Amino acid sequence: MIKTISNEYLKVKINTHGAEINSVQNSDGLEYIWFGDKKYWARHAPILFPIVGRLKDNQYTYDGKTYEMGQHGFARDMEFIVANQGEKWIDLQLVSNEETKKMYPFDFKLIIHYELNDHKLTTNINVYNTDTKEMYFSVGAHPAFNVPLVQDGSEQYDDYFVKFANKGEYDQIQFDVPYANLENIEKIELDQPIQLFPELFYDDAKVIEIKNREFTTTLSSDVSNHGVTMTGYNTEYGGIWSAKDAPFVCLEPWWGIADDIHTDGKIEHKVGINNISPNEKFVAKFDLSFF
Repeated sequence: MIKTISNEYLKVKINTHGAEINSVQNSDGLEYIWFGDKKYWARHAPILFPIVGRLKDNQYTYDGKTYEMGQHGFARDMEFIVANQGEKWIDLQLVSNEETKKMYPFDFKLIIHYELNDHKLTTNINVYNTDTKEMYFSVGAHPAFNVPLVQDGSEQYDDYFVKFANKGEYDQIQFDVPYANLENIEKIELDQPIQLFPELFYDDAKVIEIKNREFTTTLSSDVSNHGVTMTGYNTEYGGIWSAKDAPFVCLEPWWGIADDIHTDGKIEHKVGINNISPNEKFVAKFDLSFF
């Protein structure tokens, strides 16, 4: 079911299936969110929970038992209920059930809060531990944006670049696809914008370690005045990704990452894992500003 929130600047359509943003349009009808063409990638902006990336052999162990789970977890493929909604905001909720317990042995409540404020869409991913034991999890977001944004032929893919407000040197995570290789960390300077070209993503996502800081990236071009700025708060990792030769780019705030190639498979030892005690709450927040 598609739900809509809006203000005088933006109209946002959100699917209760996966609590996924399907569309963001400005007052002139410009569409920012990737169309979801199955030729390249059928999704738009999935929520990642309770893992980010892929588990080694698509499985992990907890308390001596083995569980199987696909890439990025199950939340993106489950139906959320509308817990509450106003004109400019909505709360979508997923609660643990028999189906989730087969993949993930924890009681939880997941509430995705979307709220518009002028040209900005705020997303809060609220994770509640409703279990009687420590809960282990990762969360993230995967919003994809059309490149080019203007679809009248005046812009090209390689007119666009990603600029970083937080300049400096970062650790770039290398992958033995689809797993992280933490023994092979490279340094990357983000003082200059990254020019987009299709081959940039032939070896999978570009992922840097942010180490629980605020982090801002902007997707834009010199041809038009339109673009998107993503700001993640207390972010652990940041990713830039696109499918091969696809006309979109994802700006991804992550609080977790794919398994390391040397993982022992125990969820409590997983790289980038978060944990909260019973009755505690974890909030992952990021803003998307559209111009």
